[in-house]
Amino acid sequence: MADDVHKVIILGSGPAGLTAAIYAARADLAPLVIEGTQPGGQLMITTEVENYPGFEHGVTGPELMEVMHKQAARFGTTFAHATVDRVELDAEVKTLYADDKRYRCHALIISTGASARWLDIESEKRLQGRGISACATCDGFFFRDQVIAVVGGGDTAMEEATFLTKFGSKVYVIHRRDQLRASKAMQERAFKNEKISFVWDSVVEEVLGEEKVTGVRLKNVQTGESQTLACGGLFIAIGHTPNTSIFEGALDMDENGYLLVEPGTTRTRVPGVYAAGDVADHVYRQAVTAAGLGCMAALDAERFLAAKGLV
Repeated sequence: MADDVHKVIILGSGPAGLTAAIYAARADLAPLVIEGTQPGGQLMITTEVENYPGFEHGVTGPELMEVMHKQAARFGTTFAHATVDRVELDAEVKTLYADDKRYRCHALIISTGASARWLDIESEKRLQGRGISACATCDGFFFRDQVIAVVGGGDTAMEEATFLTKFGSKVYVIHRRDQLRASKAMQERAFKNEKISFVWDSVVEEVLGEEKVTGVRLKNVQTGESQTLACGGLFIAIGHTPNTSIFEGALDMDENGYLLVEPGTTRTRVPGVYAAGDVADHVYRQAVTAAGLGCMAALDAERFLAAKGLV
């Protein structure tokens, strides 16, 4: 059993978690990062990142995460390859369980992120990062003057489609129903955009292409008929799921499972427990905003520990 009481444990190793680790380590808090099921987070499946400050010519997601990991390690961060499946947060010392191991800490930073919902078809998995994306603001630039398809019917899909009209020559919105779930304002904005067309009552059966996306095969759910839509990019905008299931009953969440924090901070309702990145942010969901929240969480944790006389 790993029974030492750490000053700080950080759950998750994406931009939020690793930035928190860098700040906590530089503050001599000797943080432990428990990396989780996907070390590096969602950026590990992102081929090109061109909007992260400091990388003039862009960087791949895995390269960015590797650099941040090394930076955190250089200042004394330690790492555990484990996935926490149970937590006890009521006591002053927080306890986390991962398989047969127990980890304890005075301050806990939760940066377990959120997972994009995918179509879960084989061709999508094969072409992920080769024309398939779940983030228009991350990847829209790469589809300049191309035909783009967006799957979804909610606010996120309308935001993505509208944003992508800045780059694409045409944007098709594919929705399984005959009306949108998006708010009225978002619908009107999309309907007024001349570059956006809608494909109703349709689902993606297959993403076409070998090395990159060349189109999609659609099925009309009403008639059963199939059609092929040529496009160079496919954006999946059917929502995200925050990775918070192990905190149910222990921390406050909104109706979608995102952790609630005190406005302007990363503090949850439990003293000594902080949330940073996509696990609490359902609005921006960017690597740079996650990193900023990771910095805030580390500073919040340091001040908490200082007030307790633990640093």
